Amino acid sequence: MSDKIDKNQYVLPQDQPVVVLESRAAFSGLTNKERLYAHYLSEAAWVGGLITLLQTSSESGPIFVLLHQLFYGDKPSELKTKALQAGFSQEEVTALLVYTCGIFSNAGNYKGFGDTKFVPNINEERFEGILKLSKQWSHIESLWNEYKSQIFELKKGRTCLGFPPQGCTTYLSANCGPEDNKKVENWLKKHQLEPYNSRCFKTENNGKIEYNVRLAAQEIGELIKETEGECTYKLTKGDYSPLMGKVAEYLEQAIPHVANVTEADMLKAYIRSFVTGSLQDHKDGSRFWIKNKGPAVETYIGFIETYRDPAGVRGEFEGFVAAVNREMSAKFSTLVANAEDMLKLLPWPREFEKDTFLRPDFTSLDVLAFAGSGIPAGINIPNYDEIRQSEGFKNVSLGNVIPASYQSTQTPFLSESDAGMLQKYRVSSFELQVIWLKLL
Repeated sequence: MSDKIDKNQYVLPQDQPVVVLESRAAFSGLTNKERLYAHYLSEAAWVGGLITLLQTSSESGPIFVLLHQLFYGDKPSELKTKALQAGFSQEEVTALLVYTCGIFSNAGNYKGFGDTKFVPNINEERFEGILKLSKQWSHIESLWNEYKSQIFELKKGRTCLGFPPQGCTTYLSANCGPEDNKKVENWLKKHQLEPYNSRCFKTENNGKIEYNVRLAAQEIGELIKETEGECTYKLTKGDYSPLMGKVAEYLEQAIPHVANVTEADMLKAYIRSFVTGSLQDHKDGSRFWIKNKGPAVETYIGFIETYRDPAGVRGEFEGFVAAVNREMSAKFSTLVANAEDMLKLLPWPREFEKDTFLRPDFTSLDVLAFAGSGIPAGINIPNYDEIRQSEGFKNVSLGNVIPASYQSTQTPFLSESDAGMLQKYRVSSFELQVIWLKLL
């Protein structure tokens, strides 16, 4: 590790809590058929979420397997007892547990929000010492020996995601820079293709360059190959093939439990996309998703957000399943029904309001499963421009995420000046909710 790098910038806080994402009330309000639908969708999301590990870094997948195997053999409490009895400190045990939680929650060893690498807050020798106490040591020893240097590595170019050599990525081969990416994008546009569900790998041989664009799909095969000047472009399908096949399999099992034909058509389109690699099929599935208004179980799955691709054009796999919290939704409906009267209490004249109040449609969704590199409080999707501009989109508000995040922070209090301002304008917290509701 370079002497210029402060390791403390790349460790997770030792007091980082594990919080509960409360979904019991929402799930208990579902019918048995709806629960089965949610179950198979969740299975699809979790299997697909393993793809996110492979998209994060080359070592994220093996690290996940190592830690998963570790706690498959020993419960955290059992491993903790063994470690303390063997002379390890509470801080060292906590460091291993915090790192494990970080890997699982960020789908890899780079932060889902921020893209910086994190390493264990314990040195390599002591980390290994705790692993050796596990029942699973014989199963994970080879993985540990192969990847332990990458777990702790903080050299330049490995501390954050991005184009090499400043950062690292698995969306592109290490020899692919911005100019290479632009060439590939232009070639894809010529064929009316987009790179959402792809990765790109560049090879050079005797001055000849080949770009292999791999589509995520269960099926394996070559779709297009052509040469332009000194460059050969090849489009293949079959990236993440085993995982894509499992995702499609679970979605197939969800179809008998759909609530309507639109949901069935949506899942069938997603399945075709994940089997063949067709982005158009995923777009068609997204169109059905938009038309499926107010479902009891909401879901979206696929290669969606492009934040972690250095070029900002390839999507990270994400899958979520959420259930309508009917009790909370009923309260919001009452709030909406009375909003016109409450608006009169707000600190501005009627002239600043629209002539006719447009009642917002508000449904509270509680996350049951969210596979990806981080759980947001809400999502505005799909991201396909032609659909958003002409056909619509959904604002998905995930009601149980924000309360869970508050469990991990100190409760914020208003300063005296802020409190005085609210008293001056007589805006209560309930009235502020109305304002927020109007802005949704």
